[in-house]
Amino acid sequence: MALQPHFPVHTSLWTLAPAIAAMLAYLLAAFSVQRFGHARTSLYTAWGLHLLSLAAGLFSPPPHFGFAPALSITAWLMLTMYLIEQQLYPRMRAASILASMGAVAVLLALVFPGTSLTSEQSVWLPLHLALGVASYGLFAAAVVHAGLMTRAERRIRSASEDGPGVPLLTLERIMFRCVNAGFVLLTATLLVGWLFSEALYGHPWRLDHKTIFSLLAWAVFAVLLLGRARFGWRGRHATHMVYAGAIMLLLGYAGSRFVMEVLLERGV
Repeated sequence: MALQPHFPVHTSLWTLAPAIAAMLAYLLAAFSVQRFGHARTSLYTAWGLHLLSLAAGLFSPPPHFGFAPALSITAWLMLTMYLIEQQLYPRMRAASILASMGAVAVLLALVFPGTSLTSEQSVWLPLHLALGVASYGLFAAAVVHAGLMTRAERRIRSASEDGPGVPLLTLERIMFRCVNAGFVLLTATLLVGWLFSEALYGHPWRLDHKTIFSLLAWAVFAVLLLGRARFGWRGRHATHMVYAGAIMLLLGYAGSRFVMEVLLERGV
């Protein structure tokens, strides 16, 4: 089945302009890093324009939300954390990949804006979505740091002159901080979904695809944190579990929403 974009009726210059500008700024940042090794101004510009794009999508009547806006917010949160970390660790090197991901995320949110949120929906829905997306952002940041760890380990083993920009132990410490915070938020997200399922979705809590994958992700991260505390798990074992948990989480919400919104063309 061909994927058909679903531009919302309220698409306007206010929605399109910051999204297109953010994509261009992200692409400029990625190009600048690859060619010249720096792109701070472009990244800050893309960050601000991306925020305007998110505000336009979420607050223009009627507000829309779905898998692509969730991924877009996740990408923005990742860049926010990166820009903060760069103040502490100026040699942190992830600008190119984050800029590329940001451009793709903004484009997806523009093409697939999701379903409209009506005023009749539960007051618990904004909290549930905010907790879920925040946990997405933290786990995504953990994946980025896991990737930086993997790249640093390879360069160390190959005795590359271009060594890691940040010490390996520092990257590992930041990764586990993201996992810890993300785990707390994911737990809160699942609890809100369980306790207020009827108000949120109009039916009792049930084990659908989204819930099963989210619970599997929760279990993977719980085992990782327990193994870290009891057995000192680190290195490749830890990064592989971060990747596995993040994939489960991605399949849980974004994956199920993608199938419903795009492949089946149904709102959820």
